[in-house]
Amino acid sequence: MHRNSYRCLCMVVLASAMVGSRTWFGGILHRTGLRRHGSDKFPDYQLNSMQEQRLQRLRDRCYVPFDESRPDHQESLTSLWYAAFPNVRLTSLVSDQWKDMGWQGPNPSTDFRGCGFISLENLLFFARTYPVSFHRLLFKQDGRRAMWEYPFAVAGINVTFMLIQMLDIFSEKPKCVAGRNFVKMLGEDEEAFDVLFCIAFEMMDGQWLAMNASYMQFNDVLHATRTQLERELSLDDVQRVHDLPAYNLLYK
Repeated sequence: MHRNSYRCLCMVVLASAMVGSRTWFGGILHRTGLRRHGSDKFPDYQLNSMQEQRLQRLRDRCYVPFDESRPDHQESLTSLWYAAFPNVRLTSLVSDQWKDMGWQGPNPSTDFRGCGFISLENLLFFARTYPVSFHRLLFKQDGRRAMWEYPFAVAGINVTFMLIQMLDIFSEKPKCVAGRNFVKMLGEDEEAFDVLFCIAFEMMDGQWLAMNASYMQFNDVLHATRTQLERELSLDDVQRVHDLPAYNLLYK
């Protein structure tokens, strides 16, 4: 999308956001506290030591807020910029340039309030591991696009938050089918959450195109993405995150 289109979209989104929150699209993912999701109807199960350790490390990551005063967080944010725009010099960590990536304003740190540092880690992992897919989504290169597109970076934050809720990460042991199966994947690959983020982002964009959506329908698109991903995570023959059918959407 062209620079002016992103800036106009960000102005519209800001005008329609919830009072007191910069969370995108009416605040459907406004962080009012992380709650447990899932059901107790499934029989109890045991986590092995590897699964327990990796799940706890993932929880620890989720608790880290983005801190614009921390040098390592500043470095990660700068790295994301140059992964997205390798030939464009970033003038400042607070700059209107960030709107070109789909942040709501000149300071990305305000958008991280909804999900924290892990959402930046997810975006950076996507850019480094699957750069072809990352840039294809960033620049909206596939399909017939809407006049008002979703802002790429803030969409990524919403995808991260959706996954945390869907997988029941903050339960002692996830009780939903998707969460239980994800823990098994995490035991096989500690990067399973980051890879799943990339898959979910690709799925979300595919749903966006299939629904011929505009930015006012993003919540519906995200719900459809969650339903599709939960279905894939419930397949009997899926043992690793790379076994998910939608993994084939990713390109390096």
